[in-house]
Formats: sequence, structure tokens, C-alpha cells
Amino acid sequence: MNLGILETGGPPADLATRYPSYSDMMRRVLGPAFRARVYDVQRGVLPGTSGECDAWLVTGSAAGVYDPDPWIAELKAFLRKVSGQAPMVGICFGHQVMADAFGGQVIKSPKGWGIGLHTYEVVRSFPWMDSSAPVRLSASHQDQVVSLPPGAEVVARSDFTPFAMMAYPERRAISLQAHPEFTADYTGALIESRKGTRLDAELADAAIASLAGDDDRERVAIWLRRFLASA
Repeated sequence: MNLGILETGGPPADLATRYPSYSDMMRRVLGPAFRARVYDVQRGVLPGTSGECDAWLVTGSAAGVYDPDPWIAELKAFLRKVSGQAPMVGICFGHQVMADAFGGQVIKSPKGWGIGLHTYEVVRSFPWMDSSAPVRLSASHQDQVVSLPPGAEVVARSDFTPFAMMAYPERRAISLQAHPEFTADYTGALIESRKGTRLDAELADAAIASLAGDDDRERVAIWLRRFLASA
């Protein structure tokens, strides 16, 4: 399958030499069955036509969907244009920008940062999933979806993130607030790089400690592969 990765961000500069790009992280998660073509959306690079790839994936980013950068508005327009024509997956910022583009609302949450290993309750199962057991994944976000777009269904939630994973059956799309592509090592390094500046030291230390637990990266990777292959 030819997968178009709409890359909207990457590791911060102080980590970029030690860790792969977000598009490469996603390639590793999805495996060799997916031939990826990367579009540098932040530089204004978007597909010329909706048929250039068999499926689409929108990566994470440090940007907010409400920011005035022209590339964000252009990305939203593209997502609306291709919606329903091919499978689509959104991760973190991708989750948020899809929700915003499709009629939901995203804000900088008054709850503050969601970081470290988070557990999400599965509230709706689909054929590409394995069970309704809770999901544990790395999180790193301030922004949150606070109202559902029309036609969206909540798949997984937590008290901190009520709209943690969503499905859009009519749009052939799913999205996740958390990061199945982040290893515990990278999540910890990202938190450490923000400790004492963007993140309170006590919150950062607790989040790093949480990463010692088991996560469900591979489980969710299988979900994504199944969804992209069957949607």
C-alpha cells in the first residue's frame, strides 16, 4: 500500500540528531507492507491530487490547530477534500486537526499537560481491533478535542482525555491523541528536554517514572495496520 505521510512536525532541535523523524517513527510502527511517501506540510508541501496515495496519515506536531500559520489552513482544506476517498489516520496533532477540519473543536486545555504513559478505556470496538481491554500509550499534549465532529464516534477515553481515540466510519478515518510511534526512551527524552521550562519539574519526574510500565505500542500498531488495509 502506498501511504502518504503528511508530516507536520518532528523532534525538537536538541533531540533531532538522536532520534528519527516522526515520519520514520511511523514507518517503523507500520512495517514494510506500507510504502511511504512523505510530504513536508510545514513547508507547504501537500499532495497535488487526492489519488497520489492509497491512504493518508497525519503526524504529530508542536503546532496548535488554531495557529494562524497558512500551512495549517491548507492542511485542513486538503483533509476535507480527500475525506472518505481513502483511509486516513491522525496522530496527536493529526487527531486534533482532523477533528477541527471535520467540524469539532480543539482548545489548549485548562487541564494542562498530558505527558507520560496514559491508560485509556476502550468504549467502542471495531473489527480492526482485538479486544476492549484498556490501552496504555505515551502521551505528550496540551491541546485537546473538546467537542466531537459530526459523525465521529469515541473509541477510547480517559478522565483526562475524554476524546482520546475517535473513528469516523463515513469518512474512513480514525485518530488517536496518544503516540503509538513514541518509544519510552524518546518520550522520556522529550519530557526531560522540557523539564523546568515548559514542564513543571514534579510533573515531569512523575511522567518519566510512569514510562517504566508496559505499553501497548505494538497492539495499537496492529490496529492501525488492519484499519489501513481494510478501510
